[in-house]
Amino acid sequence: MIDPRILREDPDVVRASQRTRGEDEGVVDTLLSLDSRRRSAIASADTLRAEQKQLGKQIGRAKGEERDALLAKGKDLAAQVKAAEAEQGEASTRFEELHQAVPNVVHPDAPAGGEDDYVVVKHVGTPKEFEFTPRDHLDLGEGIGALDMERGAKVSGSRFYFLTGIGAQLQLGLLNLAAAQAMENGFQLMIPPVLVRPEIMAGTGFLGSHASEIYRLRDDDLYLVGTSEVALAGYHSDEILDLSQQPLRYAGWSSCFRREAGSYGKDTRGIIRVHQFDKVEMFTYCRPEDAEAEHARLLDWEEQMLGKVEVPYRVIDTAGGDLGTSAARKFDCEAWVPTQQAYRELTSTSNCTTFQARRLNIRYRDENGRPQTAATLNGTLATTRWIVAILENHQQEDGSVRVPEALRPYVGNREFLTPKA
Repeated sequence: MIDPRILREDPDVVRASQRTRGEDEGVVDTLLSLDSRRRSAIASADTLRAEQKQLGKQIGRAKGEERDALLAKGKDLAAQVKAAEAEQGEASTRFEELHQAVPNVVHPDAPAGGEDDYVVVKHVGTPKEFEFTPRDHLDLGEGIGALDMERGAKVSGSRFYFLTGIGAQLQLGLLNLAAAQAMENGFQLMIPPVLVRPEIMAGTGFLGSHASEIYRLRDDDLYLVGTSEVALAGYHSDEILDLSQQPLRYAGWSSCFRREAGSYGKDTRGIIRVHQFDKVEMFTYCRPEDAEAEHARLLDWEEQMLGKVEVPYRVIDTAGGDLGTSAARKFDCEAWVPTQQAYRELTSTSNCTTFQARRLNIRYRDENGRPQTAATLNGTLATTRWIVAILENHQQEDGSVRVPEALRPYVGNREFLTPKA
């Protein structure tokens, strides 16, 4: 949730954020009205209860007709208290429901607009000019025995697949490379649950506008995660953390599941947009004043990983209308995909400020020992989709694929993956 103090003390910031996202800024006035109504009802109920207390003392001393009159007044006061409490309850419920639905306040430097209104921060590397017509990742993957989409569909339906042989080795290599880098930089490696409770999924902000993307097990009232960010955010829910020395950093290795609702007809070929994939995700808890610097570090670690797989990429500053509910700012790293003549997302890193931690009641103690809401951030280090960029950018005319040097130890120290006979 956004900080209620920002809403009360600087509502124009929230209005500007809503405009940047392309959302209704009128929600701010509604929230302010409900908040005023709620606080007025609280004050009224408190005053009436104080009157009741005083009246109780008078009734104890009164006799006869005076006592009867005071009892009648007490009955009237009790009805007024009940009405004030009902008003407080209704206003509080409406306020909380609407407050929960408002997305995080967008960073003032994030661009406004929708999916296509990002700002390119930089390009790294130059797309290769092939002297032959490049094959796409599916043709290459099938050729070297790395992918089997047909049997994936037979077993599980569309957008499922098997990583076979060298494909499985490539993915495990990528994830191990990412895990090793994370641990070298002080992250604690975690293999979290992939099923989470509703309050954890809601706490991370994924049950709002993106709820249609999530697989739900209704009989068990559990959700399959689309990122280990969800479980890692819930790991410290309802806790007070020690952030006095440095941020807490975790790297979650997990399978992820997405329904890809609304994406029918998009990226149906190969493994760019699928229902299940594996990922190593960085997750940080820090003090709010350290969040921007931590965001820059997460982006740098992502770029280090991209350098290890030797693919050209660009970094974009995502526009407000394309941010997730919990993100205040997000940078994506997009790798060049030769057969699409386009950059496609491989990583993203989001600064969620105090939004998730406030919903999940995650705090730390400040220098005066007072509990304060922590900040959370996340960033991708490797996913199954990286195989797309690796195969396409390192392909050879004969259908073989050169293995980036950093990955060779994970594939038997082979320099090239060659087509099966």
